[in-house]
Formats: sequence, structure tokens, C-alpha cells
Amino acid sequence: MPLYAFDSLEELEKLARFAPGAKVYCRIAVNNMGAEWPLSKKFGTTLARARELMLTAPRLGLQPHGISFHAGSQQTGTAAYELAIAEVATLFTDLKARGLELKMLNLGGGFPVRYQEDVPEANEFGDAIMEAMTRHFGNDLPEMLIEPGRAMVGNAGVVAAEVVLVCRRNPEDARRWVYLDIGRYGGLAETEGEAIRYRITAGTGVTGPVVLAGPSCDSVDVIYEKTPYALPLELTAGDRVLIHDTGAYVTTYASRNFNGFEPLTEHYL
Repeated sequence: MPLYAFDSLEELEKLARFAPGAKVYCRIAVNNMGAEWPLSKKFGTTLARARELMLTAPRLGLQPHGISFHAGSQQTGTAAYELAIAEVATLFTDLKARGLELKMLNLGGGFPVRYQEDVPEANEFGDAIMEAMTRHFGNDLPEMLIEPGRAMVGNAGVVAAEVVLVCRRNPEDARRWVYLDIGRYGGLAETEGEAIRYRITAGTGVTGPVVLAGPSCDSVDVIYEKTPYALPLELTAGDRVLIHDTGAYVTTYASRNFNGFEPLTEHYL
């Protein structure tokens, strides 16, 4: 039986039209505290609205099956999951009292990888989630789904970038500007707001502070300006810079031929 997520009446009506009889689950918006890359602005609805939508589903010929939420990508703590589970449990109880017994909870993703700072291990998230589930659901646990994408593959990738230019933009600023042949449009989209701070290495020798930027003409294509990074003082055009832990999302974010730059070439070892 097909299983579809939704978070609005319009989406529910579309599912009723194009997937009649399908199982559906509603995504609620939850607090993304602790997430380096929050994901609750664009999708998710309120608990009250989710209750109304789930009660509407049977009248449209759909099967209410569960609830979902996303605690935010690259979560650095377990509190967001614990709070969300408590909220979801009240919704399960309310709907059961109205004759709808839901079967599934999708807890989304969010398990992190270590970039530069330590993060909780997967077992810490698992223990916190199960403790919260048993506390709020007792022995009547729903089926649980989780999508730990970044945590599974983040540490598996390294981008080998080439230095395009090293220069001083401002004589009063001790930082050099280092322009790489990869930037925000080449796959490093998660550096927006300097949210995801990759570990970066290059050569050896005495280091000094740098601003890291991409190669395109767009002035937004600056990777790190506020986060302190240091690279060798002898770094020059043509040198290689390694951006570590880029196994999650980087190649799929890469644009094609923006400013003439080809997308990343992938090599698997």
C-alpha cells in the first residue's frame, strides 16, 4: 500500500485525487533547537491543524496511518527529539479518542557527523529516543521510522579542491582571501550562514588566518568569512586543499555549468 506524507489540506486533496485509498501521515513542525541546519520553516504544520487534517483524511477516502517530524539536520543534541515525541504522543492520544488509532511515527533524520566539534554518538540518540517513546507511549509503541542519512555517509567523502587565487583584499585585515575551484554553487550549499563547518587541510608549515571563497562571480559565493580558518602561509594558486567529511549532500548539491564550472567528478574507493 503506498504511503505518502502531507502537511496541508491542498496536499491531502491532491493525494485523494491521484492516490486514492493510500495510507497517509501528517508532518508537524517541531522545535529544531540544536540543529546546525534547521528544517521546520518550509514544511510541517501545527498539532491542532494536524489533528483536523488527519480527521479529514478518511472523508477523502484515505487511510490515516501516522505522524512525522524532522528535528533538523546535523542535530547536536537529543532534546529536540524528546520534546517532539512528547508533542506527538498527545496527538496520538487525541486522535485515538476520536476513533483514529495511528500506527506509525516517522522521526525524520538529523543524526550528526563530527565535522570540527564533538557530537553525540548514534547510541546516545537511540537511547534518548527510546526513553522518550516508552515514557510517553508506554507499551503501546507505534512503528518507528528514522532516516539517518548524514550520519551514515558524511565521513565517507573528501573534496580535493584547487586554489585559484590567494590575495590580500584589505591591508588592514590580516586574513588572506583564498579562492577555491569549488564554492557554494559547486556543492557546498550547506556553508550558507556558515552552518556546516567542514574540516579543511592543506599542506604543511606555518599557518595564518584566511577567508575562504568560491570561484564564481556571485558575491554570495563566500564559504567562510566569520568562522576562523587557518591555512599555510605559503599557500598559492594551484595548490590542493582537502575539504573533509563531505560524503553527505555535497555532490548532489552541485550545480551544472554555473559560470562554466563542471560539477564534481566522483571517485569511489
